[in-house]
Amino acid sequence: MATEEFDLFVIGAGSGGVRLARMAAQRGARVAVADDAPLGGTCVNLGCIPKKLYSFAAHYAESFEESHGFGWSGPAPVLDWALLKANRAREITRLNEIYATLLTDAGAELVRGRARVLGANEVDVGGTRYRARRIVVATGGHPVVPEWPGAELAITSNEIFDLAVFPRHLLVVGGGYIACEFASIFRGLGAQVTQLYRGDQVLRGFDNELRHFLAGEMRKKGIDLRTGVDVARIERDADRLRVTLRDGSSVTADQVLCATGRVPNTRGLGLTEVGVELSANGAVIVDEHYRSSVASIHALGDVIDRVHLTPVALAEAMALVDHLFGADQRRVDYELIPTTVFTHPSVGTVGLSEQAARERFGVVRVFRSEFKALRHTLSGSTERTLMKLVVDAASDRVVGLHMVGADAGEIVQGFAVAMKAGATKAVFDATIGIHPSTAEEFVTMREPVMA
Repeated sequence: MATEEFDLFVIGAGSGGVRLARMAAQRGARVAVADDAPLGGTCVNLGCIPKKLYSFAAHYAESFEESHGFGWSGPAPVLDWALLKANRAREITRLNEIYATLLTDAGAELVRGRARVLGANEVDVGGTRYRARRIVVATGGHPVVPEWPGAELAITSNEIFDLAVFPRHLLVVGGGYIACEFASIFRGLGAQVTQLYRGDQVLRGFDNELRHFLAGEMRKKGIDLRTGVDVARIERDADRLRVTLRDGSSVTADQVLCATGRVPNTRGLGLTEVGVELSANGAVIVDEHYRSSVASIHALGDVIDRVHLTPVALAEAMALVDHLFGADQRRVDYELIPTTVFTHPSVGTVGLSEQAARERFGVVRVFRSEFKALRHTLSGSTERTLMKLVVDAASDRVVGLHMVGADAGEIVQGFAVAMKAGATKAVFDATIGIHPSTAEEFVTMREPVMA
């Protein structure tokens, strides 16, 4: 027999799972959350937070060099890799404790261990059975490595934060968010970086002009970015690793980071055994209310493989808790989701790419500005900024906003609110800019470059 009964049993204590559990408990539901990993999921432990902290760290050497143009001088700083790791680990532990407190203060029960679904209303954790009216799978995803010979010699983003020795030469395989971000981060921290991508350009799915512009800026930072190449095998070469490509050439590096994709964490959860339908890559297939093919089992976040962003998982959690325990009025709008890529320089984008806008609306107007930011008139850096607006010609609505440059995410977040509210190009034109700032460029572009 089950030892305890709950209104809601959440499998996974990442951002989405914790938000769902907290909000449900605050509405009076009896809630349990199970996880056998540090609380906070990928975002807190192996993703957004440590990655952003390392991105901050990676800017300091460049900032020191740039400071010379502003009259500063002194000995160049030296990275203490061990200290950076220790400080990051301390902050992550603090966040883990906060997540635990959030759950317990809300009245949710935290169950430590790996959960397995035994039935439509039953879960096992370490030999103890729990019954629940509703079960929610919020287990996230994990990185995968292609089946190359020697693939076991590569590391993933799970291991990159805690390397025992800082790599003098890091080879990154992949062309998505994670690959581009870590290539930029480790280049900024002082490593020689080679990035290999089998596609024709990095950041597939983003605006094409933005993709090409970013690739050029990354190369200017010293990243050896090679597209149209594919890995054949990885071998040990003394104390280093040799990566042989399909064209017969090879690259030797200290570490190989494989950032070629992630898949949902559903293996071993017992889902298919109880009738939950999964997609080809293991994602839980859900309806508009995040309900699986088993009515009492729901899922959200990366495990449903829609949009792999922490704020999206949080929004899905709020919509689901409102559906299960509230007025059922919330819905997640997957249009106009802003996002950023913490490359150097960073990328910020919201809405449609130029290509996607043309496919949807037919006639669009494109406004574009490329320039050297004011800071770099003295810094000596050759970094340039790209800002771009895509406007539906028929309605005058701004349907795409894209940027490559410093603080792109901070700038784009505010414009995302305006676009969500339906802002037109006329509204942008009527808005007074903040001068001198990079952000003002979005409200001062007057002449379209093409239609």
